[in-house]
Amino acid sequence: MDVNQTKQEHLLALKVMRLTKPTLFTNLPVTCEDRDLPGDLFSQLMRDDPSTIKGAETIMLGEMLTLPQNFGNIFLGETFSSYISVHNDSNQVVKDILVKADLQTSSQRLNLSASNSAVAELKPECCIDDVIHHEVKEIGTHILVCAVSYTSQFGEKLYFRKFFKFQVLKPLDVKTKFYNAESDLSSVTDEVFLEAQIQNITTSPMFMEKVSLEPSMMYHVTELNSVAHGDQGESTFGKMSYLQPMDTRQYLYCLKPKQEYAEKAGVIKGVTVIGKLDIVWKTNLGERGRLQTSQLQRMAPGYGDIRLSLEVIPDTVNLEEPFDIICKITNCSERTMDLLLEMCNTSSVHWLGISGRQLGKLTPGSSLLLPLTVFSSVQGLQSISGLRLTDTFLKRTYEYDDIAQVCVICPFISNDC
Repeated sequence: MDVNQTKQEHLLALKVMRLTKPTLFTNLPVTCEDRDLPGDLFSQLMRDDPSTIKGAETIMLGEMLTLPQNFGNIFLGETFSSYISVHNDSNQVVKDILVKADLQTSSQRLNLSASNSAVAELKPECCIDDVIHHEVKEIGTHILVCAVSYTSQFGEKLYFRKFFKFQVLKPLDVKTKFYNAESDLSSVTDEVFLEAQIQNITTSPMFMEKVSLEPSMMYHVTELNSVAHGDQGESTFGKMSYLQPMDTRQYLYCLKPKQEYAEKAGVIKGVTVIGKLDIVWKTNLGERGRLQTSQLQRMAPGYGDIRLSLEVIPDTVNLEEPFDIICKITNCSERTMDLLLEMCNTSSVHWLGISGRQLGKLTPGSSLLLPLTVFSSVQGLQSISGLRLTDTFLKRTYEYDDIAQVCVICPFISNDC
């Protein structure tokens, strides 16, 4: 869209062209059989056409490149580049020429001019050239506003503007899902898996150069998008990572809290910031685009006031033979607790030791390790259950069943858990 602010004749002419990579010239081959009326005419015309590939004239793609004829499609994350030229069409010497280029978006106005200083004079048939660049970070309508001010040789100050409107489109559709890790030692862990679904919603294929997750300060990240082959890892998507139009690809990442945050039960609680995705791609003839998502957030699983997990437990134990486990008790609340431990036997699991003993005070965010001894009177896969904690300050009781599972075997007969 090109709109002049004023209809008066100006001494200077403004031209604006978007700079993009050229495209391969395409032909529309027309062929016929030799026995048809045209005979060899069509084949001879295609052989004489300089844009066709010699020896393969019927292929639509030619050997020539085509320069862009319009602004074309501009996608979020790409770099918008434009060539601006101001030419003196008159026979007068023009003075104090100032060329200014602004980009108006829905939320802001950006100055893209490389220099804001005026050119002293411009002789007839001479021009002022400038190239502007801008990484597009918003979708929707954008307006490139080019303004030119100058002074004629008679001292008259003149000014005009031109507007170039274009749309910025969305190239990718990104969806994320979070999965809480499950463990044999406790119902939930602090590990979280992130699945990112990325869909190409443009009309041309993309080469996915990089898709990475930049974690927040609380997490370490492990990418799960490659398969180990010897000393090197091979991408699960193959060597050539192309994403065709409307195709979707899934990426998986595992995040684990850093040690200093994992030890603080109250830190990773409620809504936590995971990090952000960094996506880099290339389109036809190597044009690069880059997108970064906003900070991804997830709701951390709730542990209640007290979290009980098993730190040490054997995989297999003998029938009616005592074995040791180590429990970890963490105060996830914001108050100090005075804890009392009770051990309740079940039909298959029997605790050894004193039930009803005091564990002492536990401040907010702190933990304690508790060694216990237990045995099972029933073979097979048995659940460790029957622990009860009581906060004597508030007279509040917390019961824990199915804490973990252990395989109980009889050493004198064949077993299968």
